[in-house]
Amino acid sequence: MNMKRELLKWCVGAAAFMAPAMADAQKNLQVNVAAAKADIQPTMWGVFFEDINQGADGGIYAELVKNRSFEFFKPLMGWNITRKQFQEGDLIIMNRADKPANPRYLQATVKNAARGDLGLTNEGFKGMGIKNGLRYDFSVMYRQAAPGVKLYVELVDSLGKTYGGTAVDLSQAGQDWHTAKASFTANATVPKGRMRVWFEGNGVVDLDMISLFPSDTWKGRPGGMRADMIQMLADMKPGFVRFPGGCIVEGYDLDQRYQWKKTIGALEDRQLIINRWNFEFAHRPAPDYFQTFGLGFFEYFQLCEDIGAEPLPILNAGMACQFNTAELVPMEDLQPYIQDALDLVEFANGAVTTKWGAKRAELGHPEPFNLKFMGVGNENWGPQYVERLKVFTKAIKDKYPDIKLVNSSGTDPNGDRFDYLNTELRSMNADIIDEHYYRRPEWFLENARRYDNYPRTGPKVFAGEYAAQTDKVVSIHNKNSWQAALAEAAFMTGLERNADVVTMASYAPLFAHAEGWQWTPDMIWVDNLRAYGTPNYYVQQLYSLNKGNKVLPITLNKDVVAGQDSLYASAALDTKTKEVIVKVVNVSGKPQQVNLDLKGVKSLASQGKLFLLQSNDLNVVNSLEQPKNLAPVESSIAIKGKAVKMEAKPYSFSVVRVAYK
Repeated sequence: MNMKRELLKWCVGAAAFMAPAMADAQKNLQVNVAAAKADIQPTMWGVFFEDINQGADGGIYAELVKNRSFEFFKPLMGWNITRKQFQEGDLIIMNRADKPANPRYLQATVKNAARGDLGLTNEGFKGMGIKNGLRYDFSVMYRQAAPGVKLYVELVDSLGKTYGGTAVDLSQAGQDWHTAKASFTANATVPKGRMRVWFEGNGVVDLDMISLFPSDTWKGRPGGMRADMIQMLADMKPGFVRFPGGCIVEGYDLDQRYQWKKTIGALEDRQLIINRWNFEFAHRPAPDYFQTFGLGFFEYFQLCEDIGAEPLPILNAGMACQFNTAELVPMEDLQPYIQDALDLVEFANGAVTTKWGAKRAELGHPEPFNLKFMGVGNENWGPQYVERLKVFTKAIKDKYPDIKLVNSSGTDPNGDRFDYLNTELRSMNADIIDEHYYRRPEWFLENARRYDNYPRTGPKVFAGEYAAQTDKVVSIHNKNSWQAALAEAAFMTGLERNADVVTMASYAPLFAHAEGWQWTPDMIWVDNLRAYGTPNYYVQQLYSLNKGNKVLPITLNKDVVAGQDSLYASAALDTKTKEVIVKVVNVSGKPQQVNLDLKGVKSLASQGKLFLLQSNDLNVVNSLEQPKNLAPVESSIAIKGKAVKMEAKPYSFSVVRVAYK
C-alpha cells in the first residue's frame, strides 16, 4: 500500500479531532490534584501471552531440541540421521501402549560403531543460539538391557564444525528407564547451531526425551525459561499475565484444546499436541509447530509470582474456535470442563491437604499462588457461549465467590455479536468483560473517548487484546511502526482516564520470532540470541511504570483532552511516592507548547522528570540490528510555581512526573 497515501490518511484522521483554536497558541491543560477520583487498579497494565509466533517452544521455553520425544506427526521431524554404512533397522521409532501421553521412543541398534559412524543431528527451532563460554546441560532418558553403547553430544554449526561437547554415561542397565545427564561449555557464539549425538560400541539402546538447555535460564532454573525474554517482561512490571491464550485455549477442534491438567507434572508425562498456528495461515505455514507443554500451568503461575504479576488463566468453555470447526460440548457433557475450572482454583489456592493443593506442593510450591482472576472462554460469542457461561459462573461462584471471572465479548469492539454479548453479560452482572480491538491507527484516535460514557457501575472492562494494524488484520504487511504505537498511546489515555471502568489492559500478541512468526504486529521480537522491544513495547512500558493509583481530572477548555489540536492526555496521582504523573500525546507533525496547570497543591518540587518517546518519522521501527532506534529518553524538567511548561514535540508521547506537597 502506498505509504504517502497512508500518512495522508493519518494526518486527515488526526486533524478531524482538532478544535478550531489556534494550533500555535499555548495549550493550558488543567490538572485538579485535589479532585482525585477513580482508583487505578494494580492490574491496570499487564501482558497477554499466547504460544503464537514461536512464543513458547523455541521462544520463552529455553529447550533447544525440537521434537525431543519424537511425538511430532512425523516422528523424526527436526532430526537428521548420519550413517557411514546403512543398516536396515539400526534406528527405528517404537510405539508403546503403556505410555499414552508419550508413546514413541527411538531404538538404536549399534554394531561395532566408532564415533562418527552413526549419529543424529537436531536442527533446533530455526537453529540453536550458541553462546561462547556458556554451559549447556544435556539430558536423555534411556534403557538398555546390558551396558555396551556409549553416547557423545556436541554442538556444531551448519558445516559440522564442533563448538563443544562431552561423553554421556549410559552405564545403567535393565528393563527400567534411566536419566543420563552431562554438561559442557561452548567455545564460540553461533546464531544457528545444531546438536549432534554420536553412538559408539555395541548393543541396543532406547532413547527418549533428548534435551539440551542453556544454563543461563531465568533465575538459573534447570529446564527453565529464556532469561532475556522474561527480563523484558519483568522490566515492564506488569500487573497481570493472561495465559495461555488466546485461540489455543479453544483449539481448532475440541481435541486440540488446551487442557491445563496435561501440562503439569513430569515432562515425559505431558502430552504433546499440535499447535493450532501450525496450519492456520496459508501464507505462513509452520508444519513443525507443536506444543510440548514443557512450559505448563505450574511454570506460568511461577512466572507471575517471579515478576509480581497477578495470574489470569483462561479456560475452555466447552467450545472450539468458532472461526474453525465451532464444535460444542453438549450441555449435559459440560461438567468435566467445569470441574477443570474448579480444580484449577484448588491447584492455585488450595491447602496442601486438598487433592490439587497437594499436587502443587509436590511440584515444589506448598504456598498458594493466590489466584484472584479466571477467564472462561476466549473470543467466544453467541447464545451458545452465554448458555455455557451461565453454568460455569454459577458453579465457580458457588464454591469460590471471590474469584473474579473474565467473560468474552467476542472478536470485535462493535457490531451485532458485540452488542448481543455486551447486553447479555451486563444483565448477568458479569465481573469483567473482555473487549478486543485490532484496528487501524485512525480507529484508536477516534475511540479515545470510547469509555467516557460507559456505565460506572456493573461489569468492569478488560481491554484484553489490542494492537494498531498499519495495513489490516492478519496482514503480513503490518508493522510495529511509531505511527501504530503513537495511536495506541493516544487511545490508552482514554483507558487511564476511565480507570473506574477499565481495570485491565494488554497489548497482543506479545512475542514473535523473526523467522517463526505467523501474525504481525507483535510487541517483542527475538531471534535465537537477541530480543528487542518495539515502539509499542515502550509505550506499554511507560504506562506500566508510570501508573499511579488515582485518576486525576485533566482538561483543555473544560473538556477531556482527547483530540483537541491533536493532543491526548491523562493524569494520575501516586500517593505512595507523592507525585503527579501526566501523560501527553501529540499526534500532529508540529510542536505544541503545553502548560500543565496543577490545581490543589501547596507546592511542587523545583524539578520533575520527563520521559519522552518521539520521532519525526511515523514509519520508524526498531530491529534486531537497531533495537533502540526509538526508545524513551529521560531528562529533567524545570518547574516554577504550580505549573509545568513543556513542549509536546511532533509525533511524541511524553510522561511528566513531579513531586508535590
